[in-house]
Amino acid sequence: MFILSIKALKWPWAALCVCAFFMSSLVPLAAQAQAQTPQGPIKLALIEGLSGPNASGGEAVYRNLVWAIERVNARGGVPSGKAFTPLMLERFDSQGQTQEALSALRLAIDGGARIIFQGNSSAVAAALIDAVNKHNARDPARRVLFLNYSAVDPALTNEKCSFWHFRFDAHADMRMAALMELLREDAALKSVYLLGQDYSFGQSVLREARRQLAAQRPDVRIAGDELHPLLRIKDFAPYIAKIKASGAQAVVTGNFGPDLTLLVKAARESGFDGTFYTFYGNALGAPAAMGEAGVGKVLAVADWLPNVQSAQAESFYRAFRTRFPKPDDDYVHMRMQLMVEALAQALGDAAKRGTPDGSAPEVADIARALEGVSVSLAGQTGSMRASDHQFQQPLVVGVMERQGVPGVKFDVEGSGYGFKVIKTLTAAQARMPEICVMQRPAS
Repeated sequence: MFILSIKALKWPWAALCVCAFFMSSLVPLAAQAQAQTPQGPIKLALIEGLSGPNASGGEAVYRNLVWAIERVNARGGVPSGKAFTPLMLERFDSQGQTQEALSALRLAIDGGARIIFQGNSSAVAAALIDAVNKHNARDPARRVLFLNYSAVDPALTNEKCSFWHFRFDAHADMRMAALMELLREDAALKSVYLLGQDYSFGQSVLREARRQLAAQRPDVRIAGDELHPLLRIKDFAPYIAKIKASGAQAVVTGNFGPDLTLLVKAARESGFDGTFYTFYGNALGAPAAMGEAGVGKVLAVADWLPNVQSAQAESFYRAFRTRFPKPDDDYVHMRMQLMVEALAQALGDAAKRGTPDGSAPEVADIARALEGVSVSLAGQTGSMRASDHQFQQPLVVGVMERQGVPGVKFDVEGSGYGFKVIKTLTAAQARMPEICVMQRPAS
């Protein structure tokens, strides 16, 4: 039983590839052939900006979720009573706007989805958390879970933590701490410029950069500290001019999408020779935009990079590129693969606990199962921290280099440039304290 139903699917099924890397995980054919449970496929909803300024980021998410769900369904789906149930993904275009996302949430719930995915905006994520909390209190028969793969404002698992929300990406403070491990070791660095997008995530990045610099490198001068409108700047040349005039040797930024690619493009064109400490400099056009000027100058922190040195990691990445061979479709997110694996595990565990008739498990039971989940894939392991629903996983920092140099077997998006892993933090090293006061429903 190999079933995946995707609304508005853009790839022909003839292109579907179940790679040899995953064959060892398939369940016996007899188990795959068991009948679906009465409720049919488990509906999942992606609410993301699939058009607008960051459409490429939304489509990258979609490809990753499709691949992860294909893998689960290839082994029969998730256990449900005595049968296996496939996962079905629908996509809803929020255009990157909060009100559109809230409208999509209502449509998804009315369509039967009980698991919501979103991530490419912390502002949208905050609004969805509030909406999910209110909906679940008002309509307990149709509760939903919100699984977040990229919205990294620390408040989402601290002040705004919710029993119905789980984050699978490292939050901004965790990412900043990983970058600081390298910045702290750079004795020649004496001045930095802080630049970010003017919304909750960008503000938190700069706030944490100031705090960690004061604590770990008080000798480093902050030459500039500036926020700019989110996804509205078409020419970053004036910003680069200010950075150069300030004498800053490096830029610390959480920019993503066009706000990052246009920034590094302007830096290349102006001849800025400083280092970029980034959250997202490793993909979605940034390496190609920076070109030779980025070699040895662009650092990126991530949960995983294709050039992690292990046979498992290499096989995993090659399998993704077989499934999506176009260079423009490159950008595999390990955390999204782990998120879907964690969901599949939690769905199975919840079904075992109390649905002998094969009916769908209660959403609250799925959430409780997710709180204790631990998953591994291609050598990467992560686990959910129950106290705040923040996924705990290793982090890596890479530096941009030409493809083919030692440690850079793979480039990014066919650019000829990839990221060499120069720092690895274990999950324990990446962990940070939390201040969540979790409100759990009665059992």
